[in-house]
Amino acid sequence: MAGKRKTNEAGSTNNLRTDVLCVLGVLKAATADQIQRLSSPHLTYRHTTKETAAARKEARTASHRGALNDLRRHGLSVDGGRTRGGEEVRLLTKDGLAAAGLELDRGPEEMGGTPKSAGRSGASHAMTVNETILAMIRPKPDLHLVAGEPADAIAAAQAWVDASDGIGSIASYATEVALPATGTWKNPGVGCAWADLVLTAPEAGAPLLFIEADNCTENAAKIAAKFDKYMRHFHRKTKDTDGQDKPMWRTRWSAPDPQWGDATHPPVLLVFHQVGPRPALNQMKKVAALTREHWQGQGADGFHLYKGKMPIVATTLELLREHGPSGPVFWRFGREGRQSLWDAIGNPRRHAALARRDEEARRRIAQEAAEREAQRPACADCGQKFTDDRWKASIAVDWGRGDSHPRLCDDCKARALEAERQAEQAERDRQEQERQEEEAAQASKAGGWLGRWRS
Repeated sequence: MAGKRKTNEAGSTNNLRTDVLCVLGVLKAATADQIQRLSSPHLTYRHTTKETAAARKEARTASHRGALNDLRRHGLSVDGGRTRGGEEVRLLTKDGLAAAGLELDRGPEEMGGTPKSAGRSGASHAMTVNETILAMIRPKPDLHLVAGEPADAIAAAQAWVDASDGIGSIASYATEVALPATGTWKNPGVGCAWADLVLTAPEAGAPLLFIEADNCTENAAKIAAKFDKYMRHFHRKTKDTDGQDKPMWRTRWSAPDPQWGDATHPPVLLVFHQVGPRPALNQMKKVAALTREHWQGQGADGFHLYKGKMPIVATTLELLREHGPSGPVFWRFGREGRQSLWDAIGNPRRHAALARRDEEARRRIAQEAAEREAQRPACADCGQKFTDDRWKASIAVDWGRGDSHPRLCDDCKARALEAERQAEQAERDRQEQERQEEEAAQASKAGGWLGRWRS
């Protein structure tokens, strides 16, 4: 134990340090509070009897702050300044990123670089990105680890467990991902788009989703310009391992075909955090107007088609925190009202229209089948309905000759034919018998004449 304490003086466990590495490997810059809420959500419901919020926060983040201190002693993490709220920001070093990559099973090109002085300017954007991930994942506490806490704490934990689920885990996300229009994945060209977040969670129905976080500080034109860069990347093609030209993004990520309700390109979610002076709702409307060429579909029969387009969806961090991805809080540019994330990035009206068409086709086929069935003849002998083959044969015409027994089923026809055959055979036998009898009579007469002549 003494040796362990010397190596890890803060006393953190291997599992705890691994959790911290994984979270920081994705987030790049985070506070102990964010790391704790992502990796050990049950701690949020502990230490609730402490008098102040600060004391409760100090207690619930103590183990993760210890793990961060141990990682710092090993040269895997560094202090990164403070947030505007005064919380310490932690970053990974180059060696820390490499260690995190091993835990996340990601190569160096997927891990990205280390942020530079994220906390010196308050790290407001990085914190919003982190809070967006928390709102998307909605980490659930293990109730067994909350046992023994006060009743109100257990009730709060249970309520969160019962609340709507989020999408994926920390390993489902990546931050600051280059989307090169020129250059390579490893060395993207100047002016490429950098996605704040990329979510890959096919098990949750979200095979690929790009996410942009904004603190309502940038003007709408600057935000809209980023979608031009997105579209340049989506249009870029390159040869895949099979030698075929494919969209470049498909050489890194996979998604089903069709992907998002017939849209050609992956969807992008805009999450606005009302920190800056620009109202989030106004920002959404302005960005929608400026990006119309990228998302506007073509009207069809009660729905829109989005071939060659990119679904753009917007919400606020506040609504996302409250309702999660399954809540009706997402506005798809070009649509009225709010939808769940899956409906917003998809095309439910098209699905409904196609389902109606399929149902109408099924009803029409069923009606035609019923009408045909009503016309199906029955056997005049046994009353059995004709089979399709028997019905077809009964009305077939072969060189001017129709069916010999068009009102009988196969079995009754076979019996009738057999009876006719037997009757014909009996008639032939009778005729043969008569012929033989007649010949015998004639022979008898001839024999009588001959005898009289001889005498």
